[in-house]
Amino acid sequence: MSKQIYLFSISSHSKTTQINPLSIDFYKPNIDFTSYDNFIITSKQIAKILNFYTVAKEDLKPALCISKQSAKSYKAIGGEILNIGKGYGDTLVASIKSYPKETKWLYLRAEIVASDFVNVCREDGYNIDESILYSSSCSEEISQVILEDNATLIFTSPSSIECFLKHHSFNKKNIIIVIGKTTAKKLPPEVEYILSKETTIDACVEIALSI
Repeated sequence: MSKQIYLFSISSHSKTTQINPLSIDFYKPNIDFTSYDNFIITSKQIAKILNFYTVAKEDLKPALCISKQSAKSYKAIGGEILNIGKGYGDTLVASIKSYPKETKWLYLRAEIVASDFVNVCREDGYNIDESILYSSSCSEEISQVILEDNATLIFTSPSSIECFLKHHSFNKKNIIIVIGKTTAKKLPPEVEYILSKETTIDACVEIALSI
């Protein structure tokens, strides 16, 4: 009998049992999109939130996206992609610094973010404003889930691990797969894990199925 695969993510996958770790509250701050040259997007939630605005096509600025998923969601609403990072905020620094310092960036973000890449760029004189479009808290679903002892657990964000640990602990029989290095840092130091080579859910699931 195959082991149960639990996916702790706001996104689902047909070969897993999805556990949504987060409850998300969307905001709608006043933004003058015309004031900016480019966007920075580090979550696919941003594309959903931009649909709350009456945003003209020309106001969807070219975006630097943190991952394939965030780029795909932004492209789906008509946005242009400048470049795609490797799933970590720190990997966006080089792309930002490849543009003139006069370029006006708008970082569309969550209330809490894992990387300090924006301040790193600002310290070098790059022009980046930030606008908080959503916040998240741990969901009731993650608090109530009952896991099989020998299940495979896939974590797709630092917050998914934080919320898991508020209500559960790791069993030594569990196989832990994480989507990226930033997510892995949230694991207790004694927990062994497998790091996906690609920051995609598909890549994590492939690992789980191969074990």
